[in-house]
Amino acid sequence: MVRVRGRSRRRISIAALTCYKPGHRSRLIYRPRRDDGNRDGHKSFSWRDYRDLLIAAHRQLGGPIVLVWDNLNVHKAVGLREWAAAQDWLTIYYLPPYAPDLNPVEGIWSLLRRGWLSNVAFSTPEHLVQTIRRGLRHIQYRSHLIDGCLTETGLTISP
Repeated sequence: MVRVRGRSRRRISIAALTCYKPGHRSRLIYRPRRDDGNRDGHKSFSWRDYRDLLIAAHRQLGGPIVLVWDNLNVHKAVGLREWAAAQDWLTIYYLPPYAPDLNPVEGIWSLLRRGWLSNVAFSTPEHLVQTIRRGLRHIQYRSHLIDGCLTETGLTISP
């Protein structure tokens, strides 16, 4: 007999940036967010959460950012667009609709699903978050994996 714990409506959301600069090591910057039901009613990242991630990335990378984003509705939120327009260090381009094959971050999720998250029965939300962090940290310190995610898209970085 296998005992299964009760269902949970809690979710784990992750926002991530793959960062590429010619002549430099590729980077992965990410933020997991667990919906514990006690927050502002949002189950996933709000535009303010993405703004905060971009500010942290700007500080961490120490230079201007050219962001290539998918068409997730929150990426096009009015508040985020207004904030981004006021930043001289940020330029945003959007991928065509329905083009996940052009998004290197999709490769990160694939690595995570096929590796650290496969064949695991998570006992608690904390166990899931811990495993996600461990997997992302592993990817984060192996720039060749991040480079491979860009290579899979067929896109290149030009100075």
